[in-house]
Amino acid sequence: MTKIDFDNTQLPSPSYIVDERLLKRNLEVLDSVQQRTGASILLTLKGFSMWSTFPLVREYLKGVTSSSLFEARLGFEKMGKEVHAYQPAYSDHEIDEMLSYVDHIVFNSFNQLKKFKDKVKNVKGKNIEIGLLVNPQYSETETALYDPCYAHSRLGITLANFKPEELDGVDGIHFHSLFEQNSDILEHTIKVVEDKFGEYIHKMKWLNLGGDHHITRLDYDIEKLIRIINQLKETYNVEVYLEPGEAIALNTGYLTATVFDIVTNGIEIAILDTSAECHMPDVLAMPYRPQIIGAGLPGENAYTYRLGGITCLADDIIGDYSFEKPLQAGDKLVFLDMPHYTMIKNQMFNGLNLPSIVTFNKEDGFKVVSQFKYEDYTNRLF
Repeated sequence: MTKIDFDNTQLPSPSYIVDERLLKRNLEVLDSVQQRTGASILLTLKGFSMWSTFPLVREYLKGVTSSSLFEARLGFEKMGKEVHAYQPAYSDHEIDEMLSYVDHIVFNSFNQLKKFKDKVKNVKGKNIEIGLLVNPQYSETETALYDPCYAHSRLGITLANFKPEELDGVDGIHFHSLFEQNSDILEHTIKVVEDKFGEYIHKMKWLNLGGDHHITRLDYDIEKLIRIINQLKETYNVEVYLEPGEAIALNTGYLTATVFDIVTNGIEIAILDTSAECHMPDVLAMPYRPQIIGAGLPGENAYTYRLGGITCLADDIIGDYSFEKPLQAGDKLVFLDMPHYTMIKNQMFNGLNLPSIVTFNKEDGFKVVSQFKYEDYTNRLF
């Protein structure tokens, strides 16, 4: 996407904007997979928890998957459909409340299964299904920070530590090894999972293929995904779940920011009212370079700038970009693909306020869903 078809100049700056038209497009793609396979696709709350959009999301998806007590409660209260949960370990003082929200709970070890199984099975008025996360010890993810299957990972049960004799009461197998990848990588992974755990999947009610299937990306091979799902259902007679994570909100929105100043120190540096450290932390953690509408690579256009954030962190640098015209204080920049993970992981280092949250649709135009204030900063610190 190289342009936006609406005027954002009057919005608070900085702002996250979610275009509900694009979100609906993604949901329709995901629902087509559900319709053609009978699989259930879940919204991964760690990737996108903007609950003001849940009335739209619930029209298409089967529920949510959570990684904490607060996420489980959010899914229960705001989505009102299936709630799945997985954590590397559950705390004694949270487990009872957690079980009041969830329909499926996945354990990371046989120790956790043994500790909590009876409690799960004895929740009154609910039939909570139990799963185990397995680690196939296979991944094609290059960034260790996002690779659940790197050497010595704490996530999931390896074949060497799998205990078939303790599967009583277990309803499903869950694995996760992808990161922003296509269905060919899933195909490779499935072969390893079947080789290691296939005999146990035959005994299960469901199989969860985990997250980070980039289903809504334009080059994603949906036909291959559908073949994989249907073959798994035929082979093992199981329900299939997917948690595609960022695919739900992929390419559905923006972060708008304003140029505050231009300084020179060997290169031209534009200081913005946003921050890589606070508002787009994966820029520093991965790292990655977000695209900006109307900007190119360094030297591609006539005027190149290093874009810096407003915090005092020395390396609060977003990246180097080139523009057709010189940047000036007051200019607006629009960063692409910002709703997933970025909105979840932002924070208030330096006391920097969070971007406002805005939705857009053709019928209603812009709606400022949330603006943050001093108390949002102080109430976290006490």
